[in-house]
Amino acid sequence: MMILQLSPNLIQTVARLALLFWLCLLNSNLFAQDYSQTTRPWTYWWWMGSAVNEGEITRQLEQMAKVGLGGVHVIPIYGVKGYEKQFIPFLSERWLEVFAHTLREAKRLDMGVDLTLGTGWPYGGPNVSSDMAAMQWRWQDGQIAVQGTKQQVKRAAPGGEGLVLDPFDHLKIQQYLAHFDSTLAKMAIKPRAIYNDSYEVYGANWTERFPEHFSRKHGYSFAERLASFQEKGPVPAAQQVRRDYHQTLAELLRDEFTAPLAAWARQNGYLLRNQAHGSPGNLIDLYTLADIPETESFGSSRFSIPGLRVDENYEPERFGTPSPLAMKFASSAAHLMGKPLVSAETSTWLADHFKVSLAQIKPQIDELFTAGVNHIFYHGTTYSPQEAGWPGWLFYASTNYGESSHFWPYLSLLNEYISDCQELLQNSRPDNDLLVYFPIHNLWKNPSPSAGGVHLLEVHHVDRWLLPMPFGRLCDSLQKDGYTFDYVSDSLLNLLKVDAQKGIVAPGGGQYRAILLPPASVFPAKTLERLRDLEKQGVKVVHEANLAQLHTPNLRREAWAAKGLSFIRKKSGDVMSGQKSIYFIANLGREFQADWVQLAEKGVVYRYDPLNQERILLEKTTQGIWLNLPPGQSCFLEIRPETVKTQLPLKAPASPVQPKTFELKNPWSFAFLAGKPSIQGTFAMSQVQSWHTLSDSAAYFWGQGRYTCRFDLPTDWKVQKPSYLQLNQVSDVANIRLNGRELGTLWCLPFEQKIPIGLLKKRGNVLEVQVTNASANYLRLRDTQAPRWKNFYDINIVDIRYRPLDASKWPVMPAGLIGPVKISQ
Repeated sequence: MMILQLSPNLIQTVARLALLFWLCLLNSNLFAQDYSQTTRPWTYWWWMGSAVNEGEITRQLEQMAKVGLGGVHVIPIYGVKGYEKQFIPFLSERWLEVFAHTLREAKRLDMGVDLTLGTGWPYGGPNVSSDMAAMQWRWQDGQIAVQGTKQQVKRAAPGGEGLVLDPFDHLKIQQYLAHFDSTLAKMAIKPRAIYNDSYEVYGANWTERFPEHFSRKHGYSFAERLASFQEKGPVPAAQQVRRDYHQTLAELLRDEFTAPLAAWARQNGYLLRNQAHGSPGNLIDLYTLADIPETESFGSSRFSIPGLRVDENYEPERFGTPSPLAMKFASSAAHLMGKPLVSAETSTWLADHFKVSLAQIKPQIDELFTAGVNHIFYHGTTYSPQEAGWPGWLFYASTNYGESSHFWPYLSLLNEYISDCQELLQNSRPDNDLLVYFPIHNLWKNPSPSAGGVHLLEVHHVDRWLLPMPFGRLCDSLQKDGYTFDYVSDSLLNLLKVDAQKGIVAPGGGQYRAILLPPASVFPAKTLERLRDLEKQGVKVVHEANLAQLHTPNLRREAWAAKGLSFIRKKSGDVMSGQKSIYFIANLGREFQADWVQLAEKGVVYRYDPLNQERILLEKTTQGIWLNLPPGQSCFLEIRPETVKTQLPLKAPASPVQPKTFELKNPWSFAFLAGKPSIQGTFAMSQVQSWHTLSDSAAYFWGQGRYTCRFDLPTDWKVQKPSYLQLNQVSDVANIRLNGRELGTLWCLPFEQKIPIGLLKKRGNVLEVQVTNASANYLRLRDTQAPRWKNFYDINIVDIRYRPLDASKWPVMPAGLIGPVKISQ
């Protein structure tokens, strides 16, 4: 095979022009809608070495605002080699100056700013002395031996290196926060929120005052029961000590770390955005203390959507897969406490660098929406100066949402979709019937395989703790059967009230109809007492053994969920303005195409499609509504009272219609357009195919190519009836032009474009499909001839298996359009 040889000067020129190339493409895809700061998606913004300056901060924020981002989350991390003289130590006078500039410019652009309260993660740094650092105990010669974990802050920025903070002692967190009192808290403009990342304090299982807390809580000395704690079998005495030990750690993390952090944030005018997962605490209780509880979507969910690209190198056995059941810990806390926002770290390691498509991102976001998330944070964007060229500065963990990303010219389309969805999701209330009790003591009673003998409730590997629990299996079954629910903890049971008309009322005002108890061998005595008290007040408490009690008119079941659809049901409005029910429904599988659906909520049904912002009235029959929702698609259904009159020009049929379809089998022509390396000429194709097969050079091409086909309609085709163009596989984004008219951009599954009535002709139609591909193929060439862009400190940059990134060994990715191409009506 011929390998292209690029001169050093050409490589440098191409790198510097790459960002300009993509910015030019962006002009036709600018964010048009006027959404609020919070309804727009936000992004993590990594400052490498904090080697930032005012001019670049302004330029990059302006670019992010143009594509529809609502805010940034600043995280200082390790730096870039060769830029050491530009590193700015964290919280130095100069660092505070550039951060103040960031806040001013963000405010000017109607963007928000959040800040990690430290560098990298977890909390720690140069101000954490050894006596403030995380601690662990181990069994030695029949007694407790205590030592520091010696863990250092991960991915720390200059000025942020040091030991990790003990998360179980309020005196230490207050001492840690005092450093910010004299720096950050004095700024004229404040960030919206401070942030605490997921718990990654490895091996920490002790603090100096642990024995005192333990004995005061449980009435005996932990040291006296060490022998029982070490036993492995189902011995009651051992189970009791393990439960008491974990409960003490959980309450220390809640009362000695999270609560003081939340209080400090509010005293200083910040919100607290907190990831509780990964910790030994009861996640629901920890999330209730945050103003914005945040979950995480790490890796690929392995959806069975036909045509969805999945990175074959991702190892779910090693890294896990996202789970809506794990995400619901954050949303349940928000729903119970009346918190309006639930955020999510989104699309971390969805696929390898330079390979992620917008079509892969959308289903992950739809899954988050159905789990109760309504505030998306991309993971993420790296501060990268223009002088760095392409690919610029990159964080080690994908996905790249910055200007050097191949999907940057089309990011505004995803942002608009998210903003439209979040506007509805943020301005509505949860409408779930069930509270499912989370029996954490049944987890705590068992020995833990984790370091330090502590159960860590992580989101990456729910298969190791959540899914095997009877609680997890029950919730999975409820979800598939169409029941709506939130989780409730032992402590939150005590905050519930009972109203004769409203039923169970949560502290935030949410209303529920029953409490469901999963199979559990252990219930705290106070929990059993509280459940009996609630039953006396008229609350329906359903035991798992009596699930038949769920089949009552009072408990609504969306039976159509069993067909493979995911959803969340909410309410908006009030008695004065009129209430309506809202469903967000996503088809994240391959089972459902179109079918009759009977909604539990009754009334006039409207369908709203956030992709095209089209709202139509759905006719009803005794069978319900006819829902056409192919795999990968999503929509809102709004149910309003029958008395509400709304004039809408479009009306969907109340019965299924068998589509008529024909395939474009005529010859195609193909031409490479803007991109690199430059390729000239036009290619003939008997059928549409990936352009990487056309020549040796084409296997490295990144940019745009145009497919053209001339065709006639079948003789019986009705040109005055709506038609739809259907593309089988697009790698990655397609702009559609038919008979000289621009129709739109297809960036997510299913790749289908509505054709306006009257545009098709009986004879002589010309279809042009202009496709932009991923940059992975070009990086194969770049890494063969100029790999020195990978010059970052710390972990540098790795692939999805955490090996040094070397794209020169990657196989070629399909690029462009892969048939068949069809038109239906």
